[in-house]
Amino acid sequence: MSPFFAAARGILVCGTFALLAMLTASAAMAEPSHGLSAFGELKYARDFPHFDYVNPGAPKGGRISLVGSGAVITFDTLNPHILKGDKAQGLELLFDSLMVRAADEPDAVYGLVAESADVGADKKSVTFKLRPEARFADGSPLTSADVAYSFETLKQKGHPAFRQILADVMAAEAIDPATVRYVFRGELVRDLPLVVATLPILSKTYYATRNFEETTLDAPLGSGPYRVGDFKQGTFITYARRADYWAKDLPVNRGRFNFDEIRFEYFRDRTVALEALKGGQFDFREEFTARNWATAYDIPAVTEKRLLRVTLPDERPSGAQGFFINTRKDKYKDPRVRKALDFAFNYEWTNKNIFYGLYTRSASLFENSEMKAKGKPSAEELALLEPLRGKLSPAVFEDVYVPPVSDGSETDRRLLSAASRMLEEAGWTIKDGKRVNGKGEVLDAEFLIFEPSFEPVLGNYVKNLRALGIDANIRRVDPAQYERRTKSFDFDITVRRYVMSITPGPELRAYLGSEAAATEGSANIAGIADPAIDKLIEAVTEARSRKDLVTAVRALDRVLRASHYLVPHWFKASHTVAYWDKFARPATKPKYSLGELDTWWFDAEKAAKLRSN
Repeated sequence: MSPFFAAARGILVCGTFALLAMLTASAAMAEPSHGLSAFGELKYARDFPHFDYVNPGAPKGGRISLVGSGAVITFDTLNPHILKGDKAQGLELLFDSLMVRAADEPDAVYGLVAESADVGADKKSVTFKLRPEARFADGSPLTSADVAYSFETLKQKGHPAFRQILADVMAAEAIDPATVRYVFRGELVRDLPLVVATLPILSKTYYATRNFEETTLDAPLGSGPYRVGDFKQGTFITYARRADYWAKDLPVNRGRFNFDEIRFEYFRDRTVALEALKGGQFDFREEFTARNWATAYDIPAVTEKRLLRVTLPDERPSGAQGFFINTRKDKYKDPRVRKALDFAFNYEWTNKNIFYGLYTRSASLFENSEMKAKGKPSAEELALLEPLRGKLSPAVFEDVYVPPVSDGSETDRRLLSAASRMLEEAGWTIKDGKRVNGKGEVLDAEFLIFEPSFEPVLGNYVKNLRALGIDANIRRVDPAQYERRTKSFDFDITVRRYVMSITPGPELRAYLGSEAAATEGSANIAGIADPAIDKLIEAVTEARSRKDLVTAVRALDRVLRASHYLVPHWFKASHTVAYWDKFARPATKPKYSLGELDTWWFDAEKAAKLRSN
């Protein structure tokens, strides 16, 4: 299954983009290898039997049902590779890739469709040897022509994220039916072998008679472990395990994909979904609302341990979550205005009164990782920052920005006074109780959301903003309208979460790059278009060791935090999940994944006991 679409659960995870973040790594192989890794040796030897975090003897069978993540609470297309339409959850289960990510290594992939990879001595190419037994679900052979077609189609016609990540991949050459060679350009080629190794593979023959660029409810042809089963548009979709899956016994798949059926349910909001879980309408839910986790599971099924509440460690970077500010709008172009918005958000009061103290305030886009900047810049960071000094805020060279800490009261006048001074310095003064600029324009702020769970958080925030004279309000729209407006950047401020890669690289262009800022549907939701940031992204991508990578990301983090593109939210380094006691999971959890869809299995004995109670 292509890691381009591996599930990454979280509040408003941006499916495709959050998944691109997992792809970056470097390859420095001198000869064909069974895998590719960055900055070191592969954990698994050529003859490894299976990943350490699976149960190779896990039984096959049963069903798991769950709700989709993020803003996707409806769907109108089964084409996951284009910008158009609302994609159904789980479509990644249909597609294989040349190699597949190991979920217990930060940046390694191992052969799936490809049995080996050979990176050129100059790092400007990589050649993959395909397994002759690879097949699509209709039995047709999967060849290098399909791999080359997939690259060309995704880059030219696919979602803008593909074009951004593949910008420096010049060509894919089908040398013979079992050999494909990718050619790169430029100097920033460290990550490209891993990027192309994890692209989803499409059938050239299948799309010869179909329009790739259109939405469709026809089930696409893939070569992965599942096929589309029953579905009802906007209500549910199921995926049936393929007993004839060609790669089911490969080491990368042994002990994985154990459910006969995976079903995604769709609800109008997460509160309704929670009640459906408690009523037994579906099986599994990851809880993202602290109030619910603290108070909403006090029911007999939980007390009797039929419905389990489990906290599992999450060792991935917690990522960037916050109120993202649309800097494409003139009113938000001054970083002092954006900083004032941060000072007006009373996190301490929110955490105590709404989150039951379960979260920690975020400061960095690389929270919960060694890449988070701290204190003043190191000498190594300064070596990257000094050439850009004229383009950077002086604050970058001081202690890294940390969000203010309130006194915990409902209204911290000290922080609001500081925010007011920032607004005045930026040219926004009070007139007749409203914050206006020299043209008499009122400073307003509309928070665009699609479900009610954020309204309690926003209530106190909006009150504080209005106290500053800002005309603040909450606009809740239906999910389809939310998708349209955020794709076209038609909003002031919205909530978003991006799970950053453990080894960041060219996908940062999609989140933070100037080109992405002008690309409709991109993950650069804040409209960040800063040549200095583009230069630091290059430094991240050029890093030749993990130490250099960490240094470059920390330097980038300083610039981002000094620019105040978002009002940071909160995080917890754990998964809080609730599920009916009918499943089993391996003794070892994958370090960088929850693993519920591909490493858990249905326990028939537990299920029978549950039915008898």
